[in-house]
Amino acid sequence: MRKPSDTMRGHRAGAALAALLAGALTLTACSGGDGKKEADEGGGGATGSTVTLPKLNGTELEVAAVWTGTEQANFKKVLAEFEKRTGAKVTFVPAQDPIINFLGSKIAGGQPPDVALLPQPGAIKQAVEKKWAKPLGPDAVKELSKNYSQGWQDIGKVDGKPYGVYYKAANKSLIWYNAPVFENAGAKEPKTWAELLTAAQAVYDSGVTPFSVGGADGWTLTDWFENVYLSQAGPEKYDQLAKHEIKWTDPSVKQALTTLAQIWGKKDYVAGGADGALQTEFPASVTQTFTGGDQPKAAMVYEGDFAQVNIGETKAKVGADAKVFPFPSVGSTAPVVSGGDAAVILKDSKGAQALATFLASPDAATVQAKLGGYLSPNKNVPDSAYPNETQRTIAKALIKSGDDFRFDMSDQAPQAFGGTPGKGEWKDLQDFLKNPKDVAGAQARLEKDAAAAYGNGG
Repeated sequence: MRKPSDTMRGHRAGAALAALLAGALTLTACSGGDGKKEADEGGGGATGSTVTLPKLNGTELEVAAVWTGTEQANFKKVLAEFEKRTGAKVTFVPAQDPIINFLGSKIAGGQPPDVALLPQPGAIKQAVEKKWAKPLGPDAVKELSKNYSQGWQDIGKVDGKPYGVYYKAANKSLIWYNAPVFENAGAKEPKTWAELLTAAQAVYDSGVTPFSVGGADGWTLTDWFENVYLSQAGPEKYDQLAKHEIKWTDPSVKQALTTLAQIWGKKDYVAGGADGALQTEFPASVTQTFTGGDQPKAAMVYEGDFAQVNIGETKAKVGADAKVFPFPSVGSTAPVVSGGDAAVILKDSKGAQALATFLASPDAATVQAKLGGYLSPNKNVPDSAYPNETQRTIAKALIKSGDDFRFDMSDQAPQAFGGTPGKGEWKDLQDFLKNPKDVAGAQARLEKDAAAAYGNGG
């Protein structure tokens, strides 16, 4: 697999992307509404292009992913479009985290799905090592080369061979906030960590808890850490920690955890306190921020662009009631962390290859983009496909970043450390949320679990 340092090249480019996001998101947040003008002027790529697919009448396929709720429902509409074009019948198979374990049980039972959406590059590598994954065929590779930057192509490769189509991306460096609460508190969108703490105090003084944290899902906590660490320690250290070339007992980790504790350990700054946060799953962490008008359970919630799916389940309108700002700079530069889900073929057939080809095309991504709460790394998805200005801004910023991004650190780790509920980094950061004063203990547990999962001592 392409190493993080190979595909994630620029701190300066990351700074430029953060600046672009900061300016553009401020504009869109102030303007409100959906705005047709920007959609019409968008330069997101070719429109009207279609991918050629074979006729697959009588073919039955299964696609597995961990997606639930609206996200699953929207993806099923993409599969319905594939069915319409090919005549195939596609069944969505709900998977559980960690998906590698889920797939292992299906394969052991002789019933693997044809295609699986894997949320970690580490999982793609494991699927290849276990000889489950099949290489992408020439048609899918052709779509990839036409529609994706080299970085997004490379992150789906193992030993230089393409296995993954990154159908879905995420900008994981965003904080969503309840606009009426900020207005009542006189709080302003922060650009630095110090300004974030100032805004939080203003919100707290107005009578609203500053932050909602979905601590029941450990991955939200790893995302918090990664943004603080990337901005504070810098990209070189980030890449080293991602590969466990430095230990989690490193002083840079201590500094990041100590910084996180300024929020996680501040009395009454987290909705429900630590115990409440650890019982709050991610969807609820979003909806409780935008339910209750200007008296919600919390004023802000950190997470990626996909939080819009959950905001859509409330009465809040993105760009008006629900606004967003880039994750503030903790060090000299604001962080830009990306994530994503890649389609990987497990049963090499004409139908499975055709589905991977379709998912690599702008046609598939455009279907889901129009439904909201989705971001594609496909550079030929037209900007006009995204349903509001905020989403268009985030999408354009992702495409303009090209190869200059940092991929989610925990997603690069072995799943035993970075992607398993109740274990590894997820559990260690949940324990730290419960006791943010124990920085040294958290570091020791993280290092012990990382060393075991990576199979080295750092």
